[in-house]
Amino acid sequence: MKPTRRTVLIAAATAAMLPSSPTVAAPRPKAAALQPYASYWYPDSLPSGSPGTGITWRSLKSWRPADDADLACNASTVPLAPRFTPAPANTTARSDQARIQSLVSFGPTASNPSQGSATADYYALTHWAYIDELVFWGGSSGEGLILAPNAPIVDAAHRHGVPVLGNIFLPPVAYGGQLQWTRDLVQKDAAGRYPLADRLVAVAAAYGFDGWFVNAETSGGNTALGTDMLGFLRELKTLAKAKGQRVTWYDSMTVNGSVSWQGALNSQNEPFFQAADDMFVDFRWTAAKLTSSGQRAGQLGRSRYELRAGVDVESNGWNSSVNWDAIVPRDKAHVVSLGFYRPEWTRNHLPADGRTPGDFHAADDHFWTGRSLDPSRPDTTDSWRAPAVSVADRSTVTSMPFASVFNTGHGLRWYEDGQVTSDAPWNHLGLQDRLPSRRWVVHTDGQRPAVTFDFAAAWRGGSSVLVEGALDRPTVLDVYATRLPITAETVVELTHRADAGAVKVELAVATAEPTTPGAAPPYTYYPLTSGSGWQTTTVRLAGLTGTVRAIGVRLTGGDGGQVRWRLGGLAVRNASQTPAAPSGLRITAASGGDLRLAWNPASGDVRHHTLHRLLPDGTRRFLGGTCQSAYFLGGLKPEQGEQEARFELRAVGELYTTSAPVTVTHRW
Repeated sequence: MKPTRRTVLIAAATAAMLPSSPTVAAPRPKAAALQPYASYWYPDSLPSGSPGTGITWRSLKSWRPADDADLACNASTVPLAPRFTPAPANTTARSDQARIQSLVSFGPTASNPSQGSATADYYALTHWAYIDELVFWGGSSGEGLILAPNAPIVDAAHRHGVPVLGNIFLPPVAYGGQLQWTRDLVQKDAAGRYPLADRLVAVAAAYGFDGWFVNAETSGGNTALGTDMLGFLRELKTLAKAKGQRVTWYDSMTVNGSVSWQGALNSQNEPFFQAADDMFVDFRWTAAKLTSSGQRAGQLGRSRYELRAGVDVESNGWNSSVNWDAIVPRDKAHVVSLGFYRPEWTRNHLPADGRTPGDFHAADDHFWTGRSLDPSRPDTTDSWRAPAVSVADRSTVTSMPFASVFNTGHGLRWYEDGQVTSDAPWNHLGLQDRLPSRRWVVHTDGQRPAVTFDFAAAWRGGSSVLVEGALDRPTVLDVYATRLPITAETVVELTHRADAGAVKVELAVATAEPTTPGAAPPYTYYPLTSGSGWQTTTVRLAGLTGTVRAIGVRLTGGDGGQVRWRLGGLAVRNASQTPAAPSGLRITAASGGDLRLAWNPASGDVRHHTLHRLLPDGTRRFLGGTCQSAYFLGGLKPEQGEQEARFELRAVGELYTTSAPVTVTHRW
């Protein structure tokens, strides 16, 4: 493999992967111990010497959930949502052929915060609709080789119906790999079982993610080691399947124990493919190799789309040279599936000292949707064949109550009811909404306005949808593809704001699919109130029966001038629901201004929890939110004259209604 794909995995390079953030004082050693981080391990034996600063060496063989002090902060709580495929956004996207696996490094192996951090500069992935499986990529010889994804990423992925795999990376010798670690992984007990296979499945179950990506690239093995690896993989899959987990094999080690990347499915790796749910085909593929690989999979009784052809975008993103017709041809059946390696290029290629959330989302939309930025109007002259061109999007909006405040999981500030309750930048993907699956489809006979996630204002969270342009003709924006049954009580609530220009706003609701791919759904329109500031209108779906299949908005400019209009919230419900309050809020550890809190979550309709600080002047400052029932607060200081700090916890429901508060105090 090319060195550019490995440099970030060297321990010495991990510092370069940290998100940029304001300069802060170095943490006190005692306080740093309270900060929970994503977990990582070696299979069994540890390296010689001592770990570097901020690194903890751990053995997976020694892991027990009862001894895992950070488990409460690292365990996902959001179940994997079912998905459906709406009518395609264009004539080339397909729903039953190639899918996409995405290998993403969200941060360093060590010191990767469990529950977000105080910076908006983060790879806040939002185009889940095109992804079939996410791999939490990383690992290094100097830190650890087995990575469990942190809870916010799993929670966000599950909300969009995407399974998340932890990563097992046995590095090449050139990057510090030791063959002993491979032997440790596949060791057998006295009964001939593979104890670390059982341990891996137990970790995934305890942490709430969906399986493992196995990448054995340490050379020097022999046939005996290859046989042991195959036995290990078979047992891992058997145990994983019993728990609803998955296993992906990376095309690296061959059956004779050597490392030789094939770029194809052939006799050298077929047993490993047969022992796994799917295989990431190394970047050495050719059109002929992929064709033969797909045929071979079919002869084995397997789907050709369980083979994922690696596409390396780490260095060049949408400027990468890719033989798309070898994978996803336009004029015949797709050959195999896609495996994107490091699509977080959309963030990393931007200048670190000035990139904003808006810059990142503009680049990410280009990557996933294409140069046109509208999946219903793909640019056929674009050499980058964006996923939206080939792969149909999917949605998880299938049940009520459903609500969204278009929160992308990071922001420059935190808003509640349109007001800033924290001016600190933040990221936490677990707070991300179920976001529109196709962005952004606009239907108009006039000029197409720009549509983006924007961070300068929000109704709740950190972002809103901004529509900006000259609305010289009525313009319809598709917002959500849904499968929501209509009853006599069903209402839709829309919260919006006009920042500039006169605009007439109508809710658009469709109970049938479009007549052709890319066409507008057959909407019924309902007028909304307008005025200054944020407006919330509740619409009863009079005259409609059946199932809501699409929700959008129609905007009509008053005088053809420039319009800036924001969509801040959307809810579909039969009744309003308020969650019960959590209980037992307590401080479980404290060191200076760093605290760990825990509580007992209430049962029922709870989406996440929010923590505020009650200040001496009576105001409430947002501190953070989480889907878990434990949270870390760092760097707190007493306000002037304050003897004790008072914290307030609320449960937030699916409709963004909030429970009564529970409080706890901390004496300085």
